[in-house]
Amino acid sequence: MKPFWWAVAGLALSLPAWGQPLRGDTAPLQQQWQQDGSPPVQQAPLSPLSRDQSSPSPGAIPPTAGAPAPGPATMERPNVWVSATVAKVQALDKVNAQTALLTIKVGQSVTFGSLTITAKACAIRPADQPADSAAFLTVTDSHPDTPVFAGWMLENEPSVSMMQHPIYDLRVAGCT
Repeated sequence: MKPFWWAVAGLALSLPAWGQPLRGDTAPLQQQWQQDGSPPVQQAPLSPLSRDQSSPSPGAIPPTAGAPAPGPATMERPNVWVSATVAKVQALDKVNAQTALLTIKVGQSVTFGSLTITAKACAIRPADQPADSAAFLTVTDSHPDTPVFAGWMLENEPSVSMMQHPIYDLRVAGCT
């Protein structure tokens, strides 16, 4: 068995010398220093999607074909939610496999098993935007050792904010 330094020496011998091109290169890199003594600046190659043939500035992203010009016509719609008065919550008892669709008015509470669910707010998206509902729920359990949930739950993205409970599962089914 060869010592470790033999392996290192063999690796060093297989590497190209400084300034030599790597295999596959047809010509060595030719660099010329600028007049002020600073190293040369390499320019990025032109993208086939760029519209003009001038060299882009470093870090600039070339415009894509068919992309609209920035301006007032390309502004996104604001993230608008409309208040609702009733939250619909789908409740599941994992032990007994019982489900219930709970209708909770904002500001009121409903009981499901040992849970007390209070809807603090409910909101929906306007008709001209993708459909979604969100409800701010406060959930308490009559058992003292289980955690309390307070937060927003989204209908289309239930995994963003989930209530973790060993027996019960809640999901927002909508707002009206």
